[in-house]
Amino acid sequence: MALRDILERAGFDVVGEAANGAEAVDKTRTLLPDIVILDVVMPVKTGIDAAKEISLMKMPLKIVMCSSLGYEPIVEEAMRAGASAYILKPLNEKDVLHALSGLDAGGARPGR
Repeated sequence: MALRDILERAGFDVVGEAANGAEAVDKTRTLLPDIVILDVVMPVKTGIDAAKEISLMKMPLKIVMCSSLGYEPIVEEAMRAGASAYILKPLNEKDVLHALSGLDAGGARPGR
């Protein structure tokens, strides 16, 4: 199931999608989402670089990283960049919703 489908099925309003990290930063600035979900590997600007830039905006939002790369140093770098959660691919509804539910409590739980 695609991420958008998982989110919409759970009642989230998906306000935008981005094809690359630079576009994600721009859309975050204009759409003002509550949650930004980034892939670690994105064209133009990596998800980690996008997370760093979004974090500097000091907006009241949470950043969630997702990737098939579960290598601990990458996860740690994503968290230092501003991510509140890290979800491993392949994405499934249970892991995505578990990670997002941890955001309300301020937790930084990975999806697995």
